[in-house]
Amino acid sequence: MTVSTPAKYDVEAVRAKFPILGVTVHNKPLVYLDNANTTQKPESVIEAISNFYRTTNSNIHRASHLLGEQATNQYEAARKRVQRFLNAREWEEIVFVRNATEGVNLIANTYGRQYIREGDEIILTEMEHHANIVPWQLLCERTGAVIKVLPVTDDGELDLTNLYNYFTPRTKLLGIVHMSNVLGTVNPVEQIIATAHEHGVPVLVDAAQSAYHMPIDVQAMDCDFLVFSGHKLYGPTGIGVLYTRRALLEEMEPWQGGGDMIESVSFARTIYNQVPYKFEAGTPHIAGAIGLGAAVDFIQTLGMENLRAYENELLQHGLAVLTNVKGLRLIGSASNRASVLSFTLDGVHPHDIGTFLDFDGIAIRTGQHCAHPLMQRLKVPATARASLGCYNTSQELDALAESLTKIRETFVS
Repeated sequence: MTVSTPAKYDVEAVRAKFPILGVTVHNKPLVYLDNANTTQKPESVIEAISNFYRTTNSNIHRASHLLGEQATNQYEAARKRVQRFLNAREWEEIVFVRNATEGVNLIANTYGRQYIREGDEIILTEMEHHANIVPWQLLCERTGAVIKVLPVTDDGELDLTNLYNYFTPRTKLLGIVHMSNVLGTVNPVEQIIATAHEHGVPVLVDAAQSAYHMPIDVQAMDCDFLVFSGHKLYGPTGIGVLYTRRALLEEMEPWQGGGDMIESVSFARTIYNQVPYKFEAGTPHIAGAIGLGAAVDFIQTLGMENLRAYENELLQHGLAVLTNVKGLRLIGSASNRASVLSFTLDGVHPHDIGTFLDFDGIAIRTGQHCAHPLMQRLKVPATARASLGCYNTSQELDALAESLTKIRETFVS
């Protein structure tokens, strides 16, 4: 898909908002290409967190003093920012969790525990992150349910040829990654969700990678559950989001018990709080939610469509320059992909690639990227992965290609 880059996207102005981009690594300017792992944080997010601790720090939903009221208002305002960001129908459909992983585990331990029984089926895909595999394996071990796996083609796309045949009367849930953290493949989730719903099967979407690259509209997507992590969205670590249709949240039992998730408690009976608070036991990561709200504001000031267009241009440049590196093999060639470049280099182990790039100030990720089944399918023990964000430049990708050429010459000569 070709997307033109708007002239109004000023990457140098964007870079100026990120303090860490001014640091040096091994006396070299930092080239940060590990965004699929975690993104860097703009000054506005750092300031939002700092200001909370400096001026407003208090617990929420329970204090009768001004600081408590202010903290509660900021926390709930962040929830409404996320609601608008995802175009959820109601703010009550937004549950704050620690990360996308906790969001999946929450669904497995609430919806899964209530509705999935021995012999029932869960459909996953070969390109899932471990966070959308292991929670379902644990559930299957407890219940006797089974997992069915949609395959991946040699090009790194889902093979949907026999999608209808995967559904049976015992199918209770489908979990799918929106964008692969290894391949950058953007899956046709709307089509898959529509097919699942024809069979009465709810769908969980892992949007950990896609949420900071492309617009997400949960109503248009028509998903039942969706998760993402704040730290990949230019926000802080330790905060994430679970979107769930309100009707499902009302049906689901709480996963964790404690303060704030209750309306009243006695030794005879506990009455749970309304949604979403029923799923937010204990003191939450208040500063994290406020920081996430600031990150959402930051993304929206850039304009998601502007950002997507710019990153697509970067991706095409990266594909071109890496293709010219002798001995380099790009992994995956999906027709619809976003800002991930996974590769191997003949004669050089990916871990060595990462180490030597670091000496040039270039940060990437190496290994199996929490996607062992996909690596087994692709028959590669590990890859090096460069992943792009809003502040990366074509010059940084040129520097990556130049450094990789030097590395191969060093190892192969």
